[in-house]
Amino acid sequence: MLDVYDFRDDIWLCHSKGGKCFDFTAFEPAIGTMMEVEAFLSANPSEIVTLILEDYVSSDHGLSKLFHSAGLTKYWFPVSSMPRDGGDWPRVRDMIRRNHRLLVFTSDESKERAEGIAYQWNFMVENQYGDGGMSSRACRRRAESLALDSRTRLLILVNYFHTVPLRVTACVEHSLGLADVLRACHAAAGDRWANFLAVDYYKRSDGGGVFEATDMLNGMLICGRDDVRACAVRSPFFFFLR
Repeated sequence: MLDVYDFRDDIWLCHSKGGKCFDFTAFEPAIGTMMEVEAFLSANPSEIVTLILEDYVSSDHGLSKLFHSAGLTKYWFPVSSMPRDGGDWPRVRDMIRRNHRLLVFTSDESKERAEGIAYQWNFMVENQYGDGGMSSRACRRRAESLALDSRTRLLILVNYFHTVPLRVTACVEHSLGLADVLRACHAAAGDRWANFLAVDYYKRSDGGGVFEATDMLNGMLICGRDDVRACAVRSPFFFFLR
């Protein structure tokens, strides 16, 4: 999950407000990160990467030029091949066979027609991010998303991180609260498990934590068991974001 902006006549990763990047909110030019993604996909031919972009790029075909420069277009999952209105996504093995191993979603609706980059909300539902997504008492959609139980969107993203990152509490929250939020969002999504999980400090826990949660999600998605190790060897459709 990356925020991309026009900045210094280039495209940068930035975490800012108002759709504008500043010196004090800029991180680095996006090309470096995209080249890391290309190197990973090249070195790991059975892996799949998903990029979900909070997109403030207005330069002409700026994102297309970025992905081309990074050598990522050869892995591209074409938006024309993505299922609409609740159709089934391909199996992982088929995505690998076709080399459709990079899925990219943008928050800018115009980019789908102009640049062939999938508009996130045509394919995905998502719970509230920040502090509003940390409680298991209720799993509510974020404003841009359709209802979590919408059957026309098969991809489900669960956010589980504070508005202001809190490293000191991550261990307890990942070990005690995370699984409960995933179950609450499963119910809110019409008994459908998340395909994507977004957290901060993914390595921190008091036992189990994010890795146990992803094992549980993969198990439920593949064979209906709460631990992927209980399933026969099959290709999971779950991607972990951090």
